Amino acid sequence: MAIFEPLRRGAEELIETLGDGWQWLRDRGASALTRFRDDDVPDGPLASRADSWGLLASEVAETDDEIVVRVEAPGLDEKDISVTVVSGQLVVRGRKRFEREDRGARYHLFESAYGAFERRLALPCAVDADRARAHYRSGVLTIRLPRAARDGRRRIEIRAA
Repeated sequence: MAIFEPLRRGAEELIETLGDGWQWLRDRGASALTRFRDDDVPDGPLASRADSWGLLASEVAETDDEIVVRVEAPGLDEKDISVTVVSGQLVVRGRKRFEREDRGARYHLFESAYGAFERRLALPCAVDADRARAHYRSGVLTIRLPRAARDGRRRIEIRAA
C-alpha cells in the first residue's frame, strides 16, 4: 500500500489546487457576473441558446477629489443606460436589445446576454451625486463622482486647561 501513498498525496494536492483556483475565480468574477432578464430574445430555438448571465467588468478608482467608475458594457446605446447612487452604491441599469442582422442564419454559438440588467457597485466613500458626470463611449461607461464633503469630520485639537 505504500506505493499508493504518493499517488494519494498527489490527488489530494490536485483537489486542493483546483478548489483554491475555483474559489479565486468565484471571488474575482462573481461580482462582475450580471443577470440579464432575456425578455428581448424572440421565442424559438434561439431563445434557448441565449445566455442569461453576462460579464460587466468594472473598475472603481479613488482620487483625492473623486471616485471614477468604469463599466464595460458593449452593445448598448447611452439612452438604454441609467445610473443612480443609492445608499452608498452606484446602481447601473440598462437594457441590451436583441438585434439579429441575418434572419436566415443558423447560430452555432450564442454567448451574448440580452435584456434588462442591474449592476450594483459599492462606493468607497460618500459622493456628491448631484455633481456626478457620466459618458459612454466605445462600450465603456465612465462615471465621475465628486467626493462629498468629508462627512463633517474634523480634528478637534485638545488644549491644556
